[in-house]
Amino acid sequence: MTDDAALHSPEARRAGAVLTIDLDAIAANWRLFANQARTSGATAGAVVKASSYGLDATHAAPALHLAGCETFFVATISEGIELREILGAITDATPAIHVFNGLMDGAERDFVEHGLTPVLNTLGDVDAWRAFCIGYGKALACDLHIDTGMSRLGLDARELAQIIDGAERLSGLKLDLTISHLASAEDADDPQNAYQLGRFQGALAHLPGGRASLANSSGAFLGPEYHFDVLRPGAALYGVNPTPGAPNPMAQVLRLQGKILQIRTIDTPQGVGYGSTHQAAAGARIATLSVGYADGYPRSLSNAGHVYFGEHRASIVGRVSMDLITVDITDIPEALARPGMLADLIGPLNPVDAVAAEAGTIGYELLTQLGSRYHRIYTGGGYAS
Repeated sequence: MTDDAALHSPEARRAGAVLTIDLDAIAANWRLFANQARTSGATAGAVVKASSYGLDATHAAPALHLAGCETFFVATISEGIELREILGAITDATPAIHVFNGLMDGAERDFVEHGLTPVLNTLGDVDAWRAFCIGYGKALACDLHIDTGMSRLGLDARELAQIIDGAERLSGLKLDLTISHLASAEDADDPQNAYQLGRFQGALAHLPGGRASLANSSGAFLGPEYHFDVLRPGAALYGVNPTPGAPNPMAQVLRLQGKILQIRTIDTPQGVGYGSTHQAAAGARIATLSVGYADGYPRSLSNAGHVYFGEHRASIVGRVSMDLITVDITDIPEALARPGMLADLIGPLNPVDAVAAEAGTIGYELLTQLGSRYHRIYTGGGYAS
């Protein structure tokens, strides 16, 4: 996955840690969803919010578009404007960009100017967009979000009833997608999935035409009845397992390698790191690596995480500090662990979900916290750098 020449570039040599992102793997993951969607007559979009979950939309979004993706989802208007600029640099086409967080007061014209589709989450959103369309003199595309069980964004049952009873409320709008969001899709046996599916189907029966979208990354694996017209894969595109408890069907996208700054052999038993939370035995070999919580490497991995030197596993000992971690390499062959060499913090043997589990969090959070100090190498996708 890692380009050896890129690892020896001046930028990589100066960096304390190197993050390699495989754009071909992102494209392959999207194609898996596209093929899955095709079997049920649906299509697959791609969620690229939070700059493609921390992996940088300026690289990931073009790779997804070149793979065939024509529908993108972001969280905010600003993300949508930025994405339109990114995609505009590589294509004359105008892939659809949907904005989950919907309207912001006074920002309606931004959606038109940048070719964005707002997701309307409240009756206020619906009324504001309808008023804007009337003033603009044209029905403009929008999505309608139905809350079927998240108690987060979207029309609740009372608001939905008002929409259904007052059909004129949607007149003058060009409804593209009706969407909802599954709360427990990663657990295929959770009865909430079927409950939300039933509520969504019931809502669609009383709403005007247009397409429908329910399934996120994990939802796509619940069965074709969850697919409707558009799948919305997100974190799985970037390697997070959408089927926890089962083998990960997604290709691994990233590899994070930290550089050894120093190796110390402990002469007499003594503490390691802040607070001396680890006591090293005499003869222990401790390697200090150039990565820490300022780089998004979780402090909760203190005395809990592991890294790899080749196929050899080594424990993080002591607290993760702002810029450094300490690793017990007593049992690691010296040929694999010398100053200047790299250890896998996230890699083939310790994928993002495994590292997140050790940190007591989820792969989503780990990805979106990846720091700016890493030297980033992008491979494949026609955008290698």
